[in-house]
Amino acid sequence: MTATIELYYWPTPNGWKVSIALEEMGLPYTVKLVDIGKGEQRAPEFLKLSPNGRMPAIVDPEGPDGRPISIFESGAILQYLARKTGTFGGATERARIAVDQWLMWQMGAVGPMAGQAHHFLKYAPGLETPQVLPYAQDRYRNEVGRLYGVLDRQLAQNEFVAGADYSIADMAIWPWAQNWKGQEQTIEDKPHFARWLDTVANRPAVVRGKGLHEELRNRKLSPEEKARANEAMFGYR
Repeated sequence: MTATIELYYWPTPNGWKVSIALEEMGLPYTVKLVDIGKGEQRAPEFLKLSPNGRMPAIVDPEGPDGRPISIFESGAILQYLARKTGTFGGATERARIAVDQWLMWQMGAVGPMAGQAHHFLKYAPGLETPQVLPYAQDRYRNEVGRLYGVLDRQLAQNEFVAGADYSIADMAIWPWAQNWKGQEQTIEDKPHFARWLDTVANRPAVVRGKGLHEELRNRKLSPEEKARANEAMFGYR
């Protein structure tokens, strides 16, 4: 029987990447919540697993050669799990290259740009001293739109991001892309992107992975709790 993996998690796009992958791959796991609104990502015990102070992270008691291993960075975790299970990472070397390049595209482009768009469009204006910065809002909104145009053109030629098969590249990109409304994007002009969003959203494992402790994401915070959460996540109120 496969050993139970520990998932250090909070319901965010990066957390969903790994919860979705664990569900898709049928791997047993337990959840260790890391409340980023309380600054738990900077706790010394968590920093031993994730030196950058960001979740998710995993601990696999049955790592390489049967020895335990801890892994941080969501993209690295996805690649590890794909290799461990022999699934969703590409069936051939050519397919693996396609999966890896689109996974890196998410890690280096979609995640950072969408994250900045979300920050400047949603969080910054809601600070105790509101920060409404049109240049930053336009910069990141426009760049996210450009990236989703790239994705739409790729999906015009392929059922899934890296080709005919669903892969860890889809698992990495979808959690960020599904929040296109929050990033102030349109999809009427991106029909292939819209088709793919719906296809992935309807996978049972995606429903389970995204739904993992989603009530924590949707909880209502008082103004003071919100200010403390902003300070824990961003260093200011």
